[in-house]
Amino acid sequence: MKIMLDPAEVEFSAIRAQGPGGQNVNKVSCAVHARFDVHASSLPQAVKDRLLARRDSRISQDGVVVLKAQAARSLEQNKEDALRRLQEMVDLAAVAPVVRRPTKPTRGSQRRRLDAKARSGEVKLLRRKVID
Repeated sequence: MKIMLDPAEVEFSAIRAQGPGGQNVNKVSCAVHARFDVHASSLPQAVKDRLLARRDSRISQDGVVVLKAQAARSLEQNKEDALRRLQEMVDLAAVAPVVRRPTKPTRGSQRRRLDAKARSGEVKLLRRKVID
């Protein structure tokens, strides 16, 4: 199930990037903080619950996802990168986990297990000292 994010629900704020880059880094605010409020979004409730249940440091206690994108030199590319990463998070949360149903071992597998145990017991028995 593919759920498309509405870019209008994401709040972007331009910040100065960190790291090397010379004068451009010091003058231009091209890095992006993307803030996405999960509770106020139009996502289905099941996806919201799975997204908030994830143990991710980018999700705050208030249910706000904060992503920082600063890989590119342009503001638009960093916005696209932040949206892409947010979409990946939502896509992972959209997949419902498969419920495991416990099963019983088959009769054949039980027999093979017991035969292997008997064989290893015989091998260990043969390792003992011989007493006349």
